[in-house]
This record gives sequence, structure tokens and C-alpha cells, in this order.
Amino acid sequence: MLRRSLLIVHVLSSVGWFGAVAAFLALAITGLGSGDDQLVSTMYLAAQLITWCIIVPFGALSFLSGVLQALGTHWGLVRHYWVLMKLVLTTGALGLLILHTSVVDAAAGHAAGGGADGLDAMRLQLVIDSAAACAVLALTTLLSVVKPRGRTPFRENR
Repeated sequence: MLRRSLLIVHVLSSVGWFGAVAAFLALAITGLGSGDDQLVSTMYLAAQLITWCIIVPFGALSFLSGVLQALGTHWGLVRHYWVLMKLVLTTGALGLLILHTSVVDAAAGHAAGGGADGLDAMRLQLVIDSAAACAVLALTTLLSVVKPRGRTPFRENR
């Protein structure tokens, strides 16, 4: 029962993380293509809210529940290449997410200050970063579903 509950938490947090990043990407694209300063300001303030209230918590919960899930199953954390790759990709995505929050906060700060001035350098970066995050999260989902064969040299004898 505990293992199944943990799996549900992991799937929901992972899907939520992907969905929130996709919503962020939509806002970033809107902010990139719009000439309306008020709309752009609103987009970046909403993006900051999504980042701190959904993306960061779901990313952390997905990582934590994934590690616990792997440790509690026969797949292990480093026995199979697909699990190890998910661990590496998720760790990298979470680390880059934490770094990325400074750009989101800076964009929201500019937006809160009265407009889109000073956002030009950040606009494209926010689109590229969130598109890359969507690709990485889609890849981790693909690995979970396909489960490519192959064991690492770290496998336990069973």
C-alpha cells in the first residue's frame, strides 16, 4: 500500500511538473511575441507565481518521491541504466530550475516595476529554458514507460 501510494505521488508530481513547465512556456512565448507592455508584465508576474507555487514544489516532490520509489522496488536507484538516466536528468533539471528562478524573479521584478523595459535579454532565455525543460521531462517520462534494457555495473547480485 505504501509503495503504491508513493508511486501515485510520484506520477502526479511528475505530471504536474511537466504541465506547469508547459504553462510557463506558453507564458514565456506570449511574453516574447507581444508588444503590449501591460500584457508582458502580467505574463512574467504569472510566470513567477507558477514557478514558486507549482514548478519548484512539484519538481522537488517528483525528485524525492522518485528516489524513494526506486529504492523501494526491484529496479533500484542505480541498477538499471534507465533509472540512473532518470536520476541524472531529474537532478540536472532540478538544479537548473533552482538557477533559473533568479531569471524568472528578475523578469518579474522588471514587470512589477512598471513595464517590459529591460526584459529583452531575458525573454528569449525564458523560452529556451522552459522548452528545454519540457524536452527533458518528456524524456524522463519516455524512459519510465519504455524502460530500455540494460543493467549498470553497480547492480546488486540477485
